[in-house]
Amino acid sequence: MPALAYILTALFAYLLGSIPTGYLAARAKGVDIRKVGSGNIGATNVFRALGKAWGISVLLLDFAKGLGACLLVPSLAKGLVGAARADEGLISLALVAAVCVVLGHNFTVWLRFKGGKGIATSAGALAALVPWALLIGLGVWIVLFGLTRYVSLGSIGAAAALPVATWFTTGGNRVLTTLTAALAAMAILKHRANIKRLLGGTESRIEWRRRSA
Repeated sequence: MPALAYILTALFAYLLGSIPTGYLAARAKGVDIRKVGSGNIGATNVFRALGKAWGISVLLLDFAKGLGACLLVPSLAKGLVGAARADEGLISLALVAAVCVVLGHNFTVWLRFKGGKGIATSAGALAALVPWALLIGLGVWIVLFGLTRYVSLGSIGAAAALPVATWFTTGGNRVLTTLTAALAAMAILKHRANIKRLLGGTESRIEWRRRSA
């Protein structure tokens, strides 16, 4: 596989991931999402600031970035370099795309390298690479969120479960397990402030009904 294919994959995946969907959605409503709530541009803060419809829309778009990066970008990069066999090396290119699309989301060039936490975008990438492990992680998220209503706790728990789930669902594939461990580590590190708030008892829960004034 030509080195140029890997470079193009990394570049295209990063640029796709760096599209700040939460920021753009909030701007469409006249809101700078970085100045409200937690200040994060991800779906959870958009959900709190703008409501369910906007939050779910951003969640799906961020998921689509990860999925598209792994399914489409490798083929595009191979086509541009004129690789002979269509299927050769696509797996390795998809692994590069998975890492770079999450890096783009977490450290977007358009917002001075400050972005989201990468949960939805990671989920999209994992849906393409390790769908069964993703379903297990989603199950962990649902249980933790259902019990506590803390999105952050659910996300941290799901991230921690992913490498283990990947190992068992892929027959001990070390490359995929290492990839999911790296994505999980990035996700947990991006939740450092949430972890401090959880330990301090000041983390915000999701409230489905607005409280009266």
